[in-house]
Amino acid sequence: MDGAGLRLVKGEPMSVSAAVRDPEVYQEECLRAYVASWTARGFSATTIENEQGVLARALDLLARPAWQVGAEDVDAMVAALAEDGLAASTRRGYVQAFKGFHRFLQVRRAAEIEALFGARLSCPVDEFNAARHVGDDSPAVLPPPTPARVEEFFEFLKGRIATARKYAPAARDYALFRTLYHAGLRAEESSALEIADVHFGRGPFGKLHVRFGKGARTSGPRPRWVPMLDGLDLVLRWYLSDVRGRLPDTAVLFADESGGSLHRGTIRNRLRYLMTLEGKPATEWFSPHALRRACATHNYERGVDLVAIQQMLGHWTVGSTMRYVRPSATFIEDAYRRAVSDTVSVLAQEGDRS
Repeated sequence: MDGAGLRLVKGEPMSVSAAVRDPEVYQEECLRAYVASWTARGFSATTIENEQGVLARALDLLARPAWQVGAEDVDAMVAALAEDGLAASTRRGYVQAFKGFHRFLQVRRAAEIEALFGARLSCPVDEFNAARHVGDDSPAVLPPPTPARVEEFFEFLKGRIATARKYAPAARDYALFRTLYHAGLRAEESSALEIADVHFGRGPFGKLHVRFGKGARTSGPRPRWVPMLDGLDLVLRWYLSDVRGRLPDTAVLFADESGGSLHRGTIRNRLRYLMTLEGKPATEWFSPHALRRACATHNYERGVDLVAIQQMLGHWTVGSTMRYVRPSATFIEDAYRRAVSDTVSVLAQEGDRS
C-alpha cells in the first residue's frame, strides 16, 4: 500500500462486503474510521494531516496489511529508517503511529478481521522494538530531571507568562506541564482531558478523571482517578478561571488556539521549544515522559507508597512502576539519615517522659 492509497481516507467508507475481496481496500476503510476518531477527539486539522503522513509512510515501509505485520516487520522498518539516517525521535514517531492504528484495530475491528481474514490481532510492537527501545529517553538510560531542575523550569514558564506575546498559550503551557508532572500523566492522556474531567470536590485534593488511560494489549482504555497533589488543584483552578476562557469555547481542557486537543507530538515539540527558549544546554532537556518518570521517582524518594504511585500512574503491575523509579545517587544516604533522625527523635521523646 502506498501513500496515495492512504489519501483515500478522506473518501466515503467502503462496505465490508466489498472489502472482503481486497485486504488493502478494507484497511483503507479502517483508516477512514481511525481518522474519524481523531476528529471526534478534537485533534486539529494540522495534527491529523501530519499524523496521516507519518502513518502512511510507516504502512508503505511495512508493505502489508496491519493485521499481518509481525515483530520482525517492525524491526525491519526501524532498521531501514536508521539506515536512511532518520533520527531516533523520528523512528519513534513511525513506530508509535503504527502502534496507535494497530491498537484501534484491536479495540474496534478484531472480531471482524478474524472473521474476514482469519488473523488474530496481537501487537507486534514489543519491548525490543517499542518506542523506548529506538528512542533516546529510555527509563533504563536517562535519569529523570531532579526536583530542582523541574522547579527551575516551572519558574521559567511562570515568568514567561508575563512577557509572552500571547498570554493564553503561555499560561496554558504552564498549567499543562505542571499537570504532566504532578499527576504523572502520559502526554496522550493529558491531550484527551476535558474540562468536565476536573473534579475539585472529589477527595481531599480534588481529582482528574483520566478516561483514556493506557490499557494492556486488547483491553482498551483503562480509566483512573488521579489526585491533584502538590498544589495542582490551585494551578488548575487558576487556569480554568483566568486562562481557559481566553481560548476557544470547546470541551477540551488544554486546548490549542483553534480549540482542539494538543496531540502528544505537539506537546513533545512544544516542550522542546520552551526548553530552547529557556536557554539551558541540551544535556538538561527532558521529554514529557521524563516528567512522568520524575513524578514516580520524586514521590518515591519522599516516602509515598509504591502501590500508591502505581495506581496514580495507571500501571498494571508494581514492576512497571519500578522501571520508572530512578532514585538519586544519594538516595540510600538520605534514607539512612532520615531513619537515624527518626530514631533519635523517638529516643529523645522517651527520655523526656522518663
